[in-house]
Amino acid sequence: MAGRKLTQNWDDLRHFLAVARLGTLSAAAETLGTDHTTVARRIQRLEEALSAKVFYRSSLGYSLTLDGEKLQPIAEAMEAGYLAAAAAQRANPVVSGSVRIGAPDGFGTWFLAPRIHKLAQLHPKLDIELVVTARAFSLSKREADLVISLTSPEHIRVVSRRLTDYRLMVYAAREYLNSHPPITSPAGFNKHDFIGYIEDMLFTPELNYLAAIGTGINARIRSTNLIAQVNATLAGGGLCVLPAFIARSYPGLIPVLPDKSSLKRSYYMHIHEDNSKAAHIRAAAAFIATEVSEAQGMFEGIG
Repeated sequence: MAGRKLTQNWDDLRHFLAVARLGTLSAAAETLGTDHTTVARRIQRLEEALSAKVFYRSSLGYSLTLDGEKLQPIAEAMEAGYLAAAAAQRANPVVSGSVRIGAPDGFGTWFLAPRIHKLAQLHPKLDIELVVTARAFSLSKREADLVISLTSPEHIRVVSRRLTDYRLMVYAAREYLNSHPPITSPAGFNKHDFIGYIEDMLFTPELNYLAAIGTGINARIRSTNLIAQVNATLAGGGLCVLPAFIARSYPGLIPVLPDKSSLKRSYYMHIHEDNSKAAHIRAAAAFIATEVSEAQGMFEGIG
């Protein structure tokens, strides 16, 4: 899709995102408040503008092509900018109330917590509760108004979007690497102690990193808390799979075989359908999406 002119019609991209997230024309149409023929027409116009197919069509629904996968993060960045601009241009710019944001400890502690004061400054009458813990949040039980998750939504009545992909690598303290035999390939990982999660307490299978890194790898030090894992690694307790955007804060952590053993995971943002039009929750969602978009390189492990 490189070199092709991107459509300037935001509505086409809005329809594209709805189909990409929901998988069918009818579900996208219901979310957008239109009919499936209109959605199909928008997708066709977008593909004509790009001279590329962005979806595979089948009896099961719509799935992204390679060009569609390349387009999605671009469209989502435009969406974040649109939401931020729309919030700023409302006739009544005052956003008030209380918003509770649920997030896993990595995203909530290292990324969102240092930035959340800017949301408070943007909206002086908004109270913000940041619940950071390694567990899943229930929107239906109102445990949070807005949730950052490692998985796509499992319930129909949830408005969701993928925030970003992020990169993970194996890290170790410099002192550990200096005092142990060199690691020349991923096959050598099983000769080293690892620090990781307690497997039977994982709240999502996306955190089962060691199985994705290699076979025969054993975590001898385990914790449900990512901060604890980081500190154990810094102290020389062993190797650990960590998000690159977190490890970059610690010069003492050295990536091990970054070109051969990196992983990719994704963060999603979910809002219950009942709250999706609430001004204060939309303002918080737009803020988070914009901050993530501006920090894209950090999540990709660049810089």
